[in-house]
Amino acid sequence: MTRSITALAATCLFLSTDAFAPPKTSQHHRHSPSRNHSSLNDKKKSTTGGGGGFGGGFGTKSSSSSTSSNKKKNTPARGKSGRADLLSALNDDDASSKKTKAEKSFSRTFVKSEQEQILNDLAARSSTTAIGRAVAKSPHYNTPDMDPFWQLLPSLISTKFPSASDEDLRRVAGMVEHSLGVGKLDEDVVNDPWRPHEELHAYLPGMGETQPFMDPGQLELCRLMSENYEVIKKEYEALLEERFTPRGKDRFQSVTSMNYESGWKTMVLFYNGHRIKDFPYHLCPVTTRILETVPLAGRIAGFNRQQPQSGIPLHSDGNNMWLTCQMGINVPREIINENGESVPAAHIRVGPETRHWKAGECLLYDTTYEHETFNAHPTEERVVLHVDFFNILKMTKLEIEVLQYIYEMREQFMKAEGVAKVGAQVL
Repeated sequence: MTRSITALAATCLFLSTDAFAPPKTSQHHRHSPSRNHSSLNDKKKSTTGGGGGFGGGFGTKSSSSSTSSNKKKNTPARGKSGRADLLSALNDDDASSKKTKAEKSFSRTFVKSEQEQILNDLAARSSTTAIGRAVAKSPHYNTPDMDPFWQLLPSLISTKFPSASDEDLRRVAGMVEHSLGVGKLDEDVVNDPWRPHEELHAYLPGMGETQPFMDPGQLELCRLMSENYEVIKKEYEALLEERFTPRGKDRFQSVTSMNYESGWKTMVLFYNGHRIKDFPYHLCPVTTRILETVPLAGRIAGFNRQQPQSGIPLHSDGNNMWLTCQMGINVPREIINENGESVPAAHIRVGPETRHWKAGECLLYDTTYEHETFNAHPTEERVVLHVDFFNILKMTKLEIEVLQYIYEMREQFMKAEGVAKVGAQVL
């Protein structure tokens, strides 16, 4: 095991006992879609959530380190300084610099031989778990070509979730197998002509039947968004007034090149499940608290603007663990078509179904289906509140917590290894 990987694993193991306590809530029940996770009157003290997808080419060492030609300049030097950078990144410098005496007393220095022995013992025990067996199926297992993140994953999961059984983690293990290129897709996915299964890069098996659009009435999130539409719209307008940062940067950005070329820009409130540093959340407190009532996924949550006479081209998103909800904020007026009929100007097609946005109403859909949008109005833009979140209709609370942890550790691992532009790699 390399010096940097030893430091990474050791840091994860010796952070604090509280960090690795088993979940206090029941791990065996599905996430309740009708239950509000935090009151709109209570400000959430911390935000959890992982990064995005795991990027391309899983399973090999290059998958966690493939970057631009400038990567070598961004990679911390190995040896003492590189190791310190790695530990610093995982411990969070700001937090670690403010440790209490009690926290400091917990820490102790482990020599390299002790670290290696502890890690080897833990790896041996965790290799027999569902996650350990899944990782061992990789043809690169225990070779230099194996991505060290996946090699460490069984130990990390066993330490973080010691009371989780193999049955609890059965589907997560299937996701790991798929990420390593040794898993199988369910037949209902392969046989659905509207779901490009070859584009799935993150896949949780056993999710069962799905459909392009779902009833938004199933989710407390959608009810809260609709009930607070007027407040959310006012908060959006307040954000428009403060759309430029103190340095003059427009907060409306094109998250991908596809969005840029398609006239779609986003004011991102959450990215990879995290709040944005220095964002003026005081201008949108209700919107923020509503979004935080669901486990945000590793893409975006924020306000999307679609310019007149533009649209997102046909595509699919390669992650079946996430759902997308959009509520109309500013919806263009109807237009007259070639038959002289008055029709909605903006639409979204998901699979074989086409829907139209309405102000204050939500659309809930599965983006593993091919989908596209278009705003045909000649002068009016279309604005929606957009949120990607873990599929609380189909996944257990424990599964979501484990996957959030995996995404978070993947993101931290890439940062610690000096990968440039982690967001682009993770999504």
